[in-house]
Amino acid sequence: MSNRFLLVDKQERFAVVTINRPDKLNALNTATVEELQETMQSLEADENIRCIVLTGAGEKAFVAGADISELNGLDAKEAEKYARRGQAVFRYIEEMKTPVVAAVNGFALGGGCELALACHIRIAASGARFGLPEINLGLLPGYGGTQRLPRAIGLSNAIYHILTADMISAARAYEMGLVTEVIENEELAERATAVAKKISGQAPIAVGYILEAIYKGIETDIDSGLNIEAGKFGAICDTEDMKEGTSAFLEKRKPDFKGK
Repeated sequence: MSNRFLLVDKQERFAVVTINRPDKLNALNTATVEELQETMQSLEADENIRCIVLTGAGEKAFVAGADISELNGLDAKEAEKYARRGQAVFRYIEEMKTPVVAAVNGFALGGGCELALACHIRIAASGARFGLPEINLGLLPGYGGTQRLPRAIGLSNAIYHILTADMISAARAYEMGLVTEVIENEELAERATAVAKKISGQAPIAVGYILEAIYKGIETDIDSGLNIEAGKFGAICDTEDMKEGTSAFLEKRKPDFKGK
């Protein structure tokens, strides 16, 4: 697959995907969003890839929003189609069974913040900044920001930041639970790949079931969520990986998961 705006580096059991428009602060134009979907679909289908790190090129930005030049002049019908397309791609990422770790290396604004929110794990460089500044343009977030930010940081905090467009520092993002940890800028790539390596060593079917149980369960009541969990627990006990994991534990050795 030939990419114009993405770099894909496949390593042992994981891949690093870099949005590569540093001259535009990695802004998401339509072509980049299309490439992102194609790339994620390809990596999801690759049995050798068990985790993905997503980051931005350069030192300034993860993704500094959408490409505003594409928005100017859209009518209502075109704009809704534009939003739904981006939502579909980000929803695909969120529903992937292969975990996606966002290594937020700079500004994650607008569509960039929404992309980070669609990832399963977020690690931030100390200089990273998050925000949904669409209100400053007379717009509102269109790639899921009004839905995922309240789920991530709480209703009141999300309303405040969406209506004021105030950015969230990396340290504040950690306090809010928006990111799992904050790393010095120069150490971010190493830490993100270390997390990817650790996850990629786990049983991939169990990883996928865990993500599915969490995301489906969190949107329902506790009893329905427990029912989802029990179903996945039963299904996982019929896999070779479960037999390998429990046998390795009893035999005091490291398991070798095959994804079967």
